[in-house]
Amino acid sequence: MLLVCTACTPATAPATSVPARHQKGIAGKVVSVHDGDTLTLQSGGRGSKKLKVRLEGIDAPEIGQPYGDVSRQALNNMVYGRMVTIVPVTVDKYGRTVGRVVLGRLDVNGEMVRIGLAWWYDRYSQDAGLSQAQQQARYYHWGLWRDENPTPPWTWRNIHPRR
Repeated sequence: MLLVCTACTPATAPATSVPARHQKGIAGKVVSVHDGDTLTLQSGGRGSKKLKVRLEGIDAPEIGQPYGDVSRQALNNMVYGRMVTIVPVTVDKYGRTVGRVVLGRLDVNGEMVRIGLAWWYDRYSQDAGLSQAQQQARYYHWGLWRDENPTPPWTWRNIHPRR
């Protein structure tokens, strides 16, 4: 499945690097990936509290939506079982920590947008880096941008409400 995701982007495309303001936070191991923009982090080793994290500034396709499974698998391939740092920004209405996810020097949030497997969520983020990543993915038709008119997740959720 990783080949599918990396086939979306040429080898020459640079990975999204981490802005200096996003380099400190909560370190831990990713113990599950729920979808393309939500994961669970365990910090402090066994027995410690698990933290559900929503990736800030992006919105990934829903499971059941075109590219939803591919997006989840791409995030899983990037971070599952790895030590990452979460730079918290806020807490959402569901109690999830909303933040930037950093793997080494890789801005995971930006990378998901750059490879075309998440949207820049401009309603909640003014991040110019995410905007540029989305413009590049659209221009090169990477990931979900292969479709002529992909449906954003916020529109999909309105059409397909959870029961």
